[in-house]
Amino acid sequence: MPKLVAPLTDLQPRNAKPKDKPYKLADGGGLYLLVTPDGAKYWRLDYRFDTARKTLAFGKYPEVTLAGARIKRADARKLLDAGIDPGEQRKAMRASRSDRAANSFEVVAREWFEKQRGGWVASHADKIIARLENDVFPWIGARPIAEVTAPELLGVIRRIEGRGVLETAHRALANCGQVFRYAVVTGRADRDPSGDLRGALPAIASRRTHFAAVTEPKHVAALLRALDGYKGTFTVCSALKLAPLFFVRPGELRHAQWADFDLENAEWRYIASKTKTAHVVPLATQSLAILRDLHSLTGEGRFLFPSPRTKDRPMSDNAILSAMRRMGIDKDEMTGHGFRAMARTILDEVLKFPVDHIEHQLAHAVRDPNGRAYNRTTHLPQRKKMMQAWADYLDELKAGAPVVPLRAA
Repeated sequence: MPKLVAPLTDLQPRNAKPKDKPYKLADGGGLYLLVTPDGAKYWRLDYRFDTARKTLAFGKYPEVTLAGARIKRADARKLLDAGIDPGEQRKAMRASRSDRAANSFEVVAREWFEKQRGGWVASHADKIIARLENDVFPWIGARPIAEVTAPELLGVIRRIEGRGVLETAHRALANCGQVFRYAVVTGRADRDPSGDLRGALPAIASRRTHFAAVTEPKHVAALLRALDGYKGTFTVCSALKLAPLFFVRPGELRHAQWADFDLENAEWRYIASKTKTAHVVPLATQSLAILRDLHSLTGEGRFLFPSPRTKDRPMSDNAILSAMRRMGIDKDEMTGHGFRAMARTILDEVLKFPVDHIEHQLAHAVRDPNGRAYNRTTHLPQRKKMMQAWADYLDELKAGAPVVPLRAA
């Protein structure tokens, strides 16, 4: 008859002192605490499987408590009762996790890219890997490639399409299909789910837009729709969307840092480049949505809009201008500073906000009647309402709402 072992109390593991040789404090059912001469304490479980005597490690005390060790013992006993060796099952789970990480979508995609890039010109290769890094990896890169489903892939492609960059969405889907087919032939996936999305995207229609004046609301509407249709990187696309919402100086937008943003309180606080004073940009709900999306891609770095060559520098001062030129927006029609003039004019003449509120939001050196320079909180509650109204107005323009023309000069 097996010898009965009295269960341990909570005090026994805590008070166990080291001896010259390792010794055990048994808890019953094969569970014991191994105390080593250096004072370390380890939970162990002795068990038999197919007549072989085996030992399973449950961790170190006190990181694993007595109650925690007993739960692990109960789980191991359930496996034994089902005819499963808990030690071998643990090894299989570790191997499975290792295989999942080694066969993630990003790992397989980069392997495919390296094998293909030798046959491409450098510019083409750079565009493909940038497209995957900016538009695909942040959302499914860590997923085991064999587990990525067609609806999951569609969500990634819809995200790109939602930015109005349909051509990029088509190309990203094609690249993903190439990666999946490579995974199939190398034994990392059973099928290519991109084939299930055939016809899910509308056909590409080219468009080139010109604007006569960007302070006239009807032309602003066309400009905003063109910006939403930019066929470029996610980072530049986000900058183009935020530029009219923020209407800050171009260099301030380009150098924006995540540390200065408080998304919970919907504020961006920084030192204005021209006046060298603290400035606050209230964040409308539309701005927050763009920022949270962008944070998935660049949030671990310093800058909102890092350079494509190094994350330690912001994107070039020509990035937004070059993007607008590629869309057919001439330099005589719109510049980075043009968003400030656009907001200044429409907020005053169409939305009828007080001029001093607008000037404060533009970070101009406004002084109050007593001669004190404005501070970062001046008219802040009113400016929060103004910035939300401005964002709502831009949405209405893009959606084709009736346009109120500017009053005659």
